[in-house]
Amino acid sequence: MSVALVAGEAAARAVPVVAGALGAGGVAVAALPSRVRMRAELRRRWRTWALAAPLFLGALWAGRAGAFALAAGLGVVGVAEYARMTRLERGERAVLGVAAVLLPAAAWLAPAGLDLRALAALLIVSALPALLTGDTEHGFTRACRTLFGVLWIPVSLTGLVLLDGTAVALGVAVAFGDVGAWCAGTALGRRGPLARSLSPLSPNKTWAGVLGTAAATALALAAVGALTLALWAAVLVGCVLGDLLESMVKREAGVKDAGTWLPGFGGLLDRVDSLLLALLLTMAVGL
Repeated sequence: MSVALVAGEAAARAVPVVAGALGAGGVAVAALPSRVRMRAELRRRWRTWALAAPLFLGALWAGRAGAFALAAGLGVVGVAEYARMTRLERGERAVLGVAAVLLPAAAWLAPAGLDLRALAALLIVSALPALLTGDTEHGFTRACRTLFGVLWIPVSLTGLVLLDGTAVALGVAVAFGDVGAWCAGTALGRRGPLARSLSPLSPNKTWAGVLGTAAATALALAAVGALTLALWAAVLVGCVLGDLLESMVKREAGVKDAGTWLPGFGGLLDRVDSLLLALLLTMAVGL
């Protein structure tokens, strides 16, 4: 992958793109007639977007220090939601919380240390609470859930620090991809071959949505000057499978949303599930 963007430059490119999209979206949701069933929901989502976009772009515009603060903040909230859904014990919650801060800090201050040695340490530390308590009944499950949570959330979020300006492009593209999936699913996903569901984990996710995601993510990456085949593929797969991955966790946990505090979306993981996988895949193909 040949895209390597400076954070400030990428954020400067993204600002007019995001501002234009928010402006057009604001006009559209304001003009919705009262008979539209999702009018209130769409307006809540737009307000959340309008608040989150400046925070995201502003943090990454500040460079790696800002990216660390953003990654650590998202990580702490994200692992708390994950630990609550998966009913992890206190020791596992502590491991996740520490990883949510230390891994982005390492990406900022000592990125060379994030290698196979770090992966081995994560494996050992994730299993440590269950090992020390001698849990013969659920120890393996606890260790696996903890390691999965560390890899899914804190490790993925280190991409906000390590990828510099490319992380800006990813965030914008994922946001456009989510909107494109909803628009295409609503317009084309009611009947015909495009209405087929991708997985029972999320019956509302259809092939029409995948088509909309593909078009919207390509458009967004081109608009911020970051379109390459590898990056587009990472974003597309992240958008499609990220939602299914979180749905799998929620289905087993027996919950509809990861939280209730984020208007229009539920919890933080419900909003960043696609971004997490896109960041992880981009690091895999680009670093």
